[in-house]
Amino acid sequence: MNKIILVIEDQPEIRKLICMTMDYDGFEVHEADNGDSGLKMIKALRPGVVLLDVMMPGLLDGFQVCEQVRADPEIAATPIVMLTARGQQSDIEAGRRAGCTDYLTKPFSPLQLIETVERLAGAVAGAAR
Repeated sequence: MNKIILVIEDQPEIRKLICMTMDYDGFEVHEADNGDSGLKMIKALRPGVVLLDVMMPGLLDGFQVCEQVRADPEIAATPIVMLTARGQQSDIEAGRRAGCTDYLTKPFSPLQLIETVERLAGAVAGAAR
């Protein structure tokens, strides 16, 4: 299981909550506060799971980051969980079109987040065998 988690979230309070939630069981949590630096970190870190906000400042929003990851063969298989307040069906469909692996709407429960990350990180490990 790849225990590297990358949190791409522009709100410091939400980023801290996510990091505190994931800071257990040997997970190594990294942070980015915008899509541009987040995309660079995905390429450099090769995380087991990316937790990605949709609405962020800068050149790339979460949908665009997801699309660029899926277009790059070296990182295309990276599991991406959209974490967003945008919970309309059209937003969820946009996330799926962008290529996200899962979609959690804020507020989400810490247990739901942990279960999602463990399932996806474990699935990646199983696929790599």
